[in-house]
Amino acid sequence: MIKVSGITKSFDSLQILKGIDLEVNKREIVSVVGPSGAGKTTLLQIIGTLDNPDDGRVEIDGIEPFRLKEKEMANFRNRHIGFVFQFHQLLPEFTALENVMMPAWIAGTKYDAARRKAGELLDFLGLSDRMEHKPSELSGGERQRVAVARALINRPSVILADEPSGSLDTQNKDELHALFFDLRNRMGQTFVIVTHDERLATKTDRIVRMKDGIIIN
Repeated sequence: MIKVSGITKSFDSLQILKGIDLEVNKREIVSVVGPSGAGKTTLLQIIGTLDNPDDGRVEIDGIEPFRLKEKEMANFRNRHIGFVFQFHQLLPEFTALENVMMPAWIAGTKYDAARRKAGELLDFLGLSDRMEHKPSELSGGERQRVAVARALINRPSVILADEPSGSLDTQNKDELHALFFDLRNRMGQTFVIVTHDERLATKTDRIVRMKDGIIIN
Protein backbone atom coordinates (compact mmCIF):
# COMPACT_ATOMS: atom_id res chain seq x y z
CA MET A 1 0.00 0.00 0.00
CA ILE A 2 2.95 2.31 0.79
CA LYS A 3 6.21 1.82 -1.08
CA VAL A 4 9.23 4.01 -0.37
CA SER A 5 12.32 3.42 -2.50
CA GLY A 6 15.78 5.00 -2.30
CA ILE A 7 14.68 8.10 -0.37
CA THR A 8 17.44 10.58 0.41
CA LYS A 9 17.19 13.98 2.07
CA SER A 10 19.77 16.58 3.07
CA PHE A 11 19.58 19.93 4.78
CA ASP A 12 22.53 22.02 3.63
CA SER A 13 25.56 19.71 4.02
CA LEU A 14 23.88 17.38 6.54
CA GLN A 15 22.40 14.23 5.02
CA ILE A 16 19.38 13.18 7.08
CA LEU A 17 18.13 10.19 5.04
CA LYS A 18 20.61 7.97 3.23
CA GLY A 19 18.58 5.75 0.93
CA ILE A 20 15.44 4.52 2.68
CA ASP A 21 13.44 1.53 1.38
CA LEU A 22 10.21 0.69 3.19
CA GLU A 23 6.91 -1.03 2.44
CA VAL A 24 3.76 -0.88 4.57
CA ASN A 25 0.79 -3.12 3.91
CA LYS A 26 -2.88 -2.19 4.18
CA ARG A 27 -4.27 -2.62 7.73
CA GLU A 28 -0.74 -2.79 9.14
CA ILE A 29 0.38 -0.80 12.18
CA VAL A 30 4.08 -0.01 11.86
CA SER A 31 6.15 1.82 14.45
CA VAL A 32 9.30 3.72 13.51
CA VAL A 33 11.75 4.02 16.39
CA GLY A 34 15.28 5.26 16.94
CA PRO A 35 17.30 7.97 18.68
CA SER A 36 16.70 11.68 18.11
CA GLY A 37 18.26 12.75 14.84
CA ALA A 38 17.83 9.33 13.21
CA GLY A 39 15.57 10.82 10.51
CA LYS A 40 12.24 9.38 11.69
CA THR A 41 10.18 12.58 11.47
CA THR A 42 11.80 13.57 8.17
CA LEU A 43 10.81 10.22 6.70
CA LEU A 44 7.25 10.61 8.00
CA GLN A 45 6.98 14.11 6.52
CA ILE A 46 8.15 12.84 3.12
CA ILE A 47 5.68 9.94 3.16
CA GLY A 48 3.00 12.50 4.05
CA THR A 49 4.12 14.80 1.18
CA LEU A 50 4.82 17.62 3.66
CA ASP A 51 8.44 17.68 2.45
CA ASN A 52 10.10 16.66 -0.81
CA PRO A 53 12.83 14.03 -1.02
CA ASP A 54 16.07 14.87 -2.79
CA ASP A 55 15.93 11.52 -4.57
CA GLY A 56 13.86 8.35 -4.52
CA ARG A 57 10.22 7.42 -4.96
CA VAL A 58 7.10 7.39 -2.79
CA GLU A 59 4.01 5.45 -3.84
CA ILE A 60 0.71 5.37 -1.94
CA ASP A 61 -2.21 3.30 -3.24
CA GLY A 62 -0.45 3.00 -6.57
CA ILE A 63 -0.05 6.77 -6.97
CA GLU A 64 3.26 8.63 -6.90
CA PRO A 65 2.24 11.95 -5.27
CA PHE A 66 5.48 13.76 -6.07
CA ARG A 67 4.69 13.39 -9.77
CA LEU A 68 1.48 15.38 -9.28
CA LYS A 69 1.11 19.12 -9.72
CA GLU A 70 1.06 21.17 -6.52
CA LYS A 71 -2.74 21.51 -6.30
CA GLU A 72 -3.26 17.86 -7.21
CA MET A 73 -0.79 16.81 -4.52
CA ALA A 74 -2.59 18.94 -1.92
CA ASN A 75 -5.87 17.25 -2.87
CA PHE A 76 -4.20 13.84 -2.70
CA ARG A 77 -2.82 14.61 0.77
CA ASN A 78 -6.21 15.78 2.00
CA ARG A 79 -8.02 12.67 0.82
CA HIS A 80 -5.45 9.90 1.29
CA ILE A 81 -3.36 10.88 4.34
CA GLY A 82 -4.40 11.65 7.91
CA PHE A 83 -2.03 13.24 10.41
CA VAL A 84 -1.83 13.04 14.20
CA PHE A 85 0.86 15.18 15.85
CA GLN A 86 2.28 15.22 19.37
CA PHE A 87 0.59 18.51 20.24
CA HIS A 88 -2.72 17.88 18.40
CA GLN A 89 -2.52 21.10 16.29
CA LEU A 90 -6.20 21.87 16.80
CA LEU A 91 -7.40 25.35 15.88
CA PRO A 92 -8.14 27.06 19.23
CA GLU A 93 -10.97 29.29 18.01
CA PHE A 94 -13.05 26.37 16.70
CA THR A 95 -15.01 23.71 18.58
CA ALA A 96 -14.06 20.04 18.56
CA LEU A 97 -16.78 19.40 15.98
CA GLU A 98 -15.58 22.21 13.72
CA ASN A 99 -11.95 21.05 13.97
CA VAL A 100 -12.95 17.57 12.87
CA MET A 101 -15.07 18.94 10.02
CA MET A 102 -12.22 21.04 8.60
CA PRO A 103 -10.56 18.47 6.28
CA ALA A 104 -13.97 17.48 4.91
CA TRP A 105 -14.77 21.13 4.12
CA ILE A 106 -11.43 21.44 2.35
CA ALA A 107 -12.26 18.32 0.33
CA GLY A 108 -15.51 19.94 -0.80
CA THR A 109 -17.95 18.00 1.39
CA LYS A 110 -21.16 19.91 2.01
CA TYR A 111 -21.65 21.39 5.47
CA ASP A 112 -24.44 19.08 6.64
CA ALA A 113 -22.64 15.95 5.46
CA ALA A 114 -19.34 17.08 7.03
CA ARG A 115 -21.12 17.86 10.31
CA ARG A 116 -22.83 14.46 10.32
CA LYS A 117 -19.58 12.58 9.63
CA ALA A 118 -17.69 14.57 12.27
CA GLY A 119 -20.42 13.96 14.84
CA GLU A 120 -20.42 10.22 14.13
CA LEU A 121 -16.66 10.02 14.58
CA LEU A 122 -16.67 12.00 17.82
CA ASP A 123 -19.47 9.82 19.13
CA PHE A 124 -17.51 6.69 18.15
CA LEU A 125 -14.49 8.05 20.05
CA GLY A 126 -16.53 8.74 23.17
CA LEU A 127 -16.70 12.51 22.78
CA SER A 128 -20.39 13.03 22.01
CA ASP A 129 -20.74 15.34 25.02
CA ARG A 130 -17.63 17.39 24.14
CA MET A 131 -18.41 18.34 20.53
CA GLU A 132 -19.14 22.01 21.22
CA HIS A 133 -16.14 22.50 23.50
CA LYS A 134 -13.06 24.34 22.28
CA PRO A 135 -9.61 22.75 22.66
CA SER A 136 -8.79 24.79 25.78
CA GLU A 137 -11.82 23.17 27.46
CA LEU A 138 -10.67 19.61 26.73
CA SER A 139 -8.19 17.36 28.51
CA GLY A 140 -5.00 16.27 26.77
CA GLY A 141 -6.43 12.85 26.00
CA GLU A 142 -9.64 14.38 24.65
CA ARG A 143 -7.69 16.75 22.40
CA GLN A 144 -5.75 13.85 20.92
CA ARG A 145 -8.96 11.90 20.26
CA VAL A 146 -10.35 14.95 18.47
CA ALA A 147 -7.13 15.02 16.42
CA VAL A 148 -7.62 11.34 15.56
CA ALA A 149 -11.21 12.03 14.48
CA ARG A 150 -9.97 14.88 12.27
CA ALA A 151 -7.41 12.54 10.71
CA LEU A 152 -10.10 9.96 9.99
CA ILE A 153 -12.88 12.09 8.53
CA ASN A 154 -11.91 11.69 4.87
CA ARG A 155 -11.29 7.95 5.32
CA PRO A 156 -7.60 8.23 4.39
CA SER A 157 -5.46 5.39 3.10
CA VAL A 158 -3.02 5.84 5.98
CA ILE A 159 -2.70 7.76 9.23
CA LEU A 160 0.78 9.10 9.97
CA ALA A 161 1.34 9.78 13.67
CA ASP A 162 4.39 11.63 15.00
CA GLU A 163 4.89 10.98 18.73
CA PRO A 164 1.08 10.98 19.16
CA SER A 165 1.21 10.09 22.87
CA GLY A 166 4.36 12.02 23.73
CA SER A 167 2.53 14.71 25.71
CA LEU A 168 0.09 12.38 27.51
CA ASP A 169 0.14 10.71 30.92
CA THR A 170 0.28 6.93 31.19
CA GLN A 171 -3.47 6.31 31.29
CA ASN A 172 -4.19 8.54 28.28
CA LYS A 173 -1.26 6.98 26.41
CA ASP A 174 -2.67 3.51 26.94
CA GLU A 175 -6.14 4.63 25.85
CA LEU A 176 -4.79 6.29 22.69
CA HIS A 177 -2.70 3.25 21.79
CA ALA A 178 -5.69 0.95 22.29
CA LEU A 179 -7.72 3.26 20.04
CA PHE A 180 -5.28 2.82 17.15
CA PHE A 181 -5.68 -0.96 17.25
CA ASP A 182 -9.44 -0.65 17.58
CA LEU A 183 -9.53 1.57 14.49
CA ARG A 184 -7.46 -0.92 12.55
CA ASN A 185 -9.75 -3.79 13.57
CA ARG A 186 -13.04 -1.95 13.00
CA MET A 187 -12.21 0.33 10.07
CA GLY A 188 -9.27 -1.38 8.38
CA GLN A 189 -7.05 1.64 9.06
CA THR A 190 -3.32 1.63 8.33
CA PHE A 191 -0.91 3.43 10.68
CA VAL A 192 2.72 4.52 10.54
CA ILE A 193 3.72 5.78 13.98
CA VAL A 194 6.97 7.52 14.93
CA THR A 195 7.47 6.95 18.63
CA HIS A 196 9.99 6.82 21.46
CA ASP A 197 7.52 4.71 23.47
CA GLU A 198 8.86 1.16 23.43
CA ARG A 199 5.65 -0.11 25.11
CA LEU A 200 3.67 1.08 22.09
CA ALA A 201 6.27 -0.14 19.59
CA THR A 202 6.27 -3.68 20.95
CA LYS A 203 2.48 -3.88 20.45
CA THR A 204 2.60 -2.89 16.77
CA ASP A 205 2.69 -5.36 13.90
CA ARG A 206 6.23 -4.39 12.97
CA ILE A 207 9.03 -2.24 14.34
CA VAL A 208 11.23 -0.29 11.91
CA ARG A 209 14.41 0.84 13.65
CA MET A 210 16.36 3.79 12.29
CA LYS A 211 19.80 5.14 13.10
CA ASP A 212 21.85 7.84 11.36
CA GLY A 213 19.47 8.12 8.43
CA ILE A 214 19.18 4.43 7.56
CA ILE A 215 16.90 1.54 8.53
CA ILE A 216 18.92 -0.93 10.58
CA ASN A 217 16.44 -3.81 10.70
